Amino acid sequence: MGMVITAAATALPDRSAPASVVDLAGRAARGALARAQVPASSIGTLINVGVYREHNTFEPAMAALVQKEVGINLDYIADPEPAAGFSFDLMNGACGVLNAVQVGQALLDTGSTERLLITAADVHPGGDAQGDADYPYADLAGALLLERSADPDAGFGPVRHYTADRPTDVEGYLDTATMGRHGRTTITVRREPDHAERLAEFAARAAADYAREFGIDLDETLVIGPSTTADGVGAQGEPHTASPVLGYLRAMDGVRHDEDDHPHDRDYDQFLFVSVGAGPSAACALYRPEGR
Repeated sequence: MGMVITAAATALPDRSAPASVVDLAGRAARGALARAQVPASSIGTLINVGVYREHNTFEPAMAALVQKEVGINLDYIADPEPAAGFSFDLMNGACGVLNAVQVGQALLDTGSTERLLITAADVHPGGDAQGDADYPYADLAGALLLERSADPDAGFGPVRHYTADRPTDVEGYLDTATMGRHGRTTITVRREPDHAERLAEFAARAAADYAREFGIDLDETLVIGPSTTADGVGAQGEPHTASPVLGYLRAMDGVRHDEDDHPHDRDYDQFLFVSVGAGPSAACALYRPEGR
């Protein structure tokens, strides 16, 4: 292990203007940097994993725009130290954050960077998820700041990926046959009935497989699974790519919720991140906070 979360933050639209992925991701990133009390210039790599964007924008890479928004080493020739500043998008839906964690482990292990920033932001293409009753996700951003720890027992364990042996029952796409002149501000999200229950069952199987592989006692582990609500941060709709960030912040608050949303006070020495989404695909990674 050795790669730890130094800080995390979330961000919501202020509703005075249409939501923007770049603005939300930038504010979440700055929030994480402020909590860690480190400058933007200390970030060597930024990975953006958001999927849904205003106006269905796909180019240029959102990561480059977020890097500019945060002010991370914008002139790598003039200011190559302490980090040149490299950014890129990594898109794998709800599993994107854990994919970025896996990439981050390789970058930190090889010394390619000292600090890594992951941003995950999704907004409705029209800039207001609340205005579309058929769109399930919240306008929400999250950010994780990662770096190496001197404690070899702290941080992330291996990331594992799992694929179900059945067709996906959730997908988002542009319906070119019906979008007309409003295509830049619309999106179609198709989810089969009971898909949430099927994804939950798949997530549980993935967690059990991961626990067996690495000898983890799930009774002594706090599972940070897919969030079905973002109410804790004041957003309406489901978190999407930012779900692991929101789950981590809730876990670090020391609160665990059962199915009836009753809090249970208990400290856990380790967390198990579990993400699941279209594919169907799932990703799992064990995490041990420093000092536990």
